[in-house]
Amino acid sequence: MALLAIDQGTTSTRAIVFDDALAPLASAQREFRQIFPKPGWVEHDPEDIWATTVATAAEAMARAGLAATDVAALGITNQRETAIVWERTTGRAIHNAIVWQDRRTAETCACMKADGLESGITAKTGLVLDPYFSATKLGWILDHVEGARARAEAGDLLFGTVDAYLIWRLTGVKVHATDATNAARTLLYDIRAGRFDEDLCATFKVPAGILPEVRDSSGDFGETRPELFGGPIRILGVAGDQQAATVGQACFKPGMAKVTYGTGAFALLHTGESPVASSNKLLTTVALQLAGRRTYALEGAIFVAGAAVQWLRDGLKLIREAAETQALAEAADPEQDVYLVPAFVGLGAPHWDADARAALIGLTRGAGQAEIARAALESVGYQTGDLIAAMRADWPAGDVGAVLRVDGGMTASDWTLQFLADILDAPVDRPEIIETTALGAAYLAGLAAGVCPEPETFAESWRLERRFEPRMDGATRRRKLDGWSDAVSRVKTR
Repeated sequence: MALLAIDQGTTSTRAIVFDDALAPLASAQREFRQIFPKPGWVEHDPEDIWATTVATAAEAMARAGLAATDVAALGITNQRETAIVWERTTGRAIHNAIVWQDRRTAETCACMKADGLESGITAKTGLVLDPYFSATKLGWILDHVEGARARAEAGDLLFGTVDAYLIWRLTGVKVHATDATNAARTLLYDIRAGRFDEDLCATFKVPAGILPEVRDSSGDFGETRPELFGGPIRILGVAGDQQAATVGQACFKPGMAKVTYGTGAFALLHTGESPVASSNKLLTTVALQLAGRRTYALEGAIFVAGAAVQWLRDGLKLIREAAETQALAEAADPEQDVYLVPAFVGLGAPHWDADARAALIGLTRGAGQAEIARAALESVGYQTGDLIAAMRADWPAGDVGAVLRVDGGMTASDWTLQFLADILDAPVDRPEIIETTALGAAYLAGLAAGVCPEPETFAESWRLERRFEPRMDGATRRRKLDGWSDAVSRVKTR
């Protein structure tokens, strides 16, 4: 029996079919429109999300030559903090999805901080008070769409992150549910108690009835409408994209760390069955929930990673394809120290500066296309280094980053990973399957379906494709890191 994974990301939706040994059989991917109504605002049309989800899933199944009866289970992984509010009866959204990158509620968060609310919120959620998360986005929709708050309080509307929205529509408006990893990103969920919190809902003025039921990451989420894929398919796995990638990288033991490079980049350090509070502006979050038991992680979020390469392509028109950046980086003048601080939507961890904006630092008349492209790739390594340093400070129990597992689209670039190893002064491991987000979703579905083994056995199947060893000399590393620190200091507003 096969497993189908839907990986609903920020710029595209991908579906991958795996066999029962979790080898990929076929895939399909479609990009969708990015909407920027105002500076700092980022939206998606939920109908684009829905349409690309159904289309890619059907296409991947067709390419694999599979019918619905051949698929044991479906797993969903998704962009996590993106907020959608939709009608209970029709499943139609009442406003565009407000994307995790969106900064429109920065002033709201600043006012709440000034009122002294952040420490209490962080104590329950493990998160900082930032527009990145879902609660203030939800509040904005309820307050800015005519009649929305009254309809929500009357029970006519539902809220969810992308996973819950897709489940509602895939099941024919029957199942309103999310999993613990997605719930933990809303600013409304108590990560220790394992439930949405009444006081947090009151703080953010969210009607509790609009929220989905929270379930295990591997378990029953209903089945798809028969007409979608030629027959019903059970939805048995759900996890936010970064937690799904952590599963796909088999980081089940405390001390194991991974970084996923997509539109943004996200580092997760597994810390075990007890949440670890951060003193360095990292997030404490749910790593996974199986059979009612939660494990936890420290997380660092980089808002712009692959999106910096997209900016080179779509904004500056310096390249036609992302793959061109490697050759440009190799050709760049090593004497030109150009830094890109990609704070297009503010800075994430460990800075959390919503008002910071991007800058190119160190330009001379000798700098050009190659140096700017190299700076974009290097910014990913520098930002990762900031996160790993914060993790080492927060969790001295293990050797964090002794070997770092990486995945996602940017890891196809050998140059990028070699620079990452150099700047971290630590080995970087790239697995045979770099699309570990979809792999993790497929595994969670397969675990519930009885197709896949327990986590310990699954971890033994992880396979290394290549290890990148550091080879940069210490003096060069220190010079580059000092230059990066100076560049970041120039764009920070606090």
